[in-house]
Amino acid sequence: MDVDQERATYIALLEVPEEKVEIVPGASADLTSMTFSIKEEDHTLGNALRWCIMQNPQVDFCGYSIPHPSEAKTHVRIQTTDSTNAIDSMNKGLDDLKAVCQLVRSKLHQRLAEGNYARSE
Repeated sequence: MDVDQERATYIALLEVPEEKVEIVPGASADLTSMTFSIKEEDHTLGNALRWCIMQNPQVDFCGYSIPHPSEAKTHVRIQTTDSTNAIDSMNKGLDDLKAVCQLVRSKLHQRLAEGNYARSE
C-alpha cells in the first residue's frame, strides 16, 4: 500500500458514518423498549449517555454494551414507562448530555480565566 492509499484509508476512518444511530430489530410495538446501535462510539459516550438517560424519571431501565471489541459500536437499551417512548428518552438524554458538556466546558474556561489553580514548577 503506498502513502496516498494509506492516507485515504486513514481519512476514511475519521469520517462520521452516514447512519450514526440505528434501531436494532426487536423494539416493542408501543416503542417503550428498544435498543439503539451507535456507530464509532465506545464506553466514553455509552456510560455518560446511560447516566443522563437514567436521570429521567420516566425511564425504567437504561444500559449499554459493546457487542464485540473489534466492532466500533455501542448498544444502548432503553425501557420506559407508558407515559413516553424510548426515542423521546434517547433524544432527551442526548440533549441533557450536551448541556452537561457545555456546562463543564464553560466552568473550565471560567476557572482558567480566574487563574485560581495550582501550578507546578
